Amino acid sequence: MSDLSFQHSLFARLRALEESAFPKTCANCGRKYRTHEEFLTATHPVRRDHTGLKQSYDDDGAVIVDVFRNCVCGSTLLESFHDRRDTSPAGQKRRARFAEMLSSLVAAGLSESVVRAELLLLMRGKPNRLVELIRSVKDGAGGGDGLPLP
Repeated sequence: MSDLSFQHSLFARLRALEESAFPKTCANCGRKYRTHEEFLTATHPVRRDHTGLKQSYDDDGAVIVDVFRNCVCGSTLLESFHDRRDTSPAGQKRRARFAEMLSSLVAAGLSESVVRAELLLLMRGKPNRLVELIRSVKDGAGGGDGLPLP
């Protein structure tokens, strides 16, 4: 496997970027990298003899991989990749709560795919429709897909 293929494979395994990090803009030239794929393919390694990867830890002890890449203009850019799977006791507890909530809402008649998507939005601090969906089931107005009936 070539170094480039290995790096792309490694980056693919580190895909747990917060999507809100993109588009990423170079402060030097203004070039926008719309996705993490574009960021990794359109930029260049900082040095030929170095991967540009640096492992560190956040305040909770979770692993962070910092990726240093050069923009087409030569300016060095940094993006941090986080491991999605939090294996700490707190992470295991969150996954258990997620599974319990998913199971309960599906048992109440909501669509598993809809509930999963809405729970993930909630966990990421994004707008979601969980309360609306729960009320629709409580009121008997929900459809099998988790959406209120018209």
